Amino acid sequence: MARRRFGRVRQLPSGRWQARYRGPDGQDRPAPQTFSRKVDADRWLASTEAELLNGEWVDPDAGQLSLADFATRWINERPGLRPKTVQLYHGLLRRHIEPMLGDLPLAVITPARVRTWRAALLAAGVSPITTAKAYRLLRTVLQTAVDDRLIRMNPCQIRGAAVERSPERPTLTVSQVFAVADGMPPRYRMLVLLATFASLRFGELAALQRQHVDADTGLIHVRVAVVELSDGSLVVGPPKTAAGRRVVAIPPAMLPDLRTHLATYVGVRADSVVFAGPKGGPLRRSNFQKWWRQALASAGVAGINFHDLRHTGNTLTAQAGATMSDLMARMGHASTRAAQIYLHTSSERDRVVAAALDELLAAERSGMRGAREATERPADLARNDETPGIRGLERGAGDGNRTRTVSLGS
Repeated sequence: MARRRFGRVRQLPSGRWQARYRGPDGQDRPAPQTFSRKVDADRWLASTEAELLNGEWVDPDAGQLSLADFATRWINERPGLRPKTVQLYHGLLRRHIEPMLGDLPLAVITPARVRTWRAALLAAGVSPITTAKAYRLLRTVLQTAVDDRLIRMNPCQIRGAAVERSPERPTLTVSQVFAVADGMPPRYRMLVLLATFASLRFGELAALQRQHVDADTGLIHVRVAVVELSDGSLVVGPPKTAAGRRVVAIPPAMLPDLRTHLATYVGVRADSVVFAGPKGGPLRRSNFQKWWRQALASAGVAGINFHDLRHTGNTLTAQAGATMSDLMARMGHASTRAAQIYLHTSSERDRVVAAALDELLAAERSGMRGAREATERPADLARNDETPGIRGLERGAGDGNRTRTVSLGS
């Protein structure tokens, strides 16, 4: 009998067959299960040999690392994450992933277990948006485990589970924006207007300095942003994306109010903040919310958060005729996805306008046709009532000249 080229097969006292092989690390390794037939053990060895030859072999012991340990290391070693993102990832891991999956070895997390975990989150009342964020984080972590040859395949295979389907946020009318702004303490009135008509984020406004504002040309230079973490600490850094470093023009009508704000509430130094907290310290969401709630109440507006001002400004910009590149530059986005949302909103509004115009045209067309039929319907046409409409009707005059009646449609 020819000697086996790779691995060994032997029959156990139970009658089943065991396959073993020597891995690239020199360790003698058994198959993870025994086989009822020798041919099945032979096939498993052939498959394993092919994986070794093709560089696809995965150390079966490597996948024994727990998901919690691997995911924590993944977050800590991830380059370029913003502090707010790190905080978000740790929160998702701690609250939504670790309770069901954290103690499991990577190798035993199957597509079925992932489906059960996701269904349990939704059944427990976790919002679809948060569930999608948690699923997306889990999928990315496990893809790294695949890349590191710790597991063979990514078990996160639920189509559409990573997509956040956020409900459409409300927008304000221009008059509502000014009503909210007028309901704020005077030192924060301009903050509301810039959030709307310059599409600035709260963190960008909180970090804005005198040197970043050109009140003569009406240009705002966005260079830094403030992030407030859950422990109350403030982190100053670059904007959310590289495209967030931008120059935004504000409507000229706002310039007088902007100059008044700078002269009244902002120090003369170049690094003086444009919007300080109520007691002169850094502006925080926590110390701003009181004034925000009061302004909404005074304006009679409900269900609005501060970021909806930026959403409103982006929508108004799209309706004003901004192109895709205009919106991306103004919003500080490198991706076209967000800009497409606002262009879609603008096109939807444009279709509403077109439909209203169509109703006007239809009414006018109907009136014109009725008037023409009343004035141009001689007795000899009464016999042709079966002829539909007057489209293309040619009628001859008594002198033989022919005139053509132009159709307005049926």
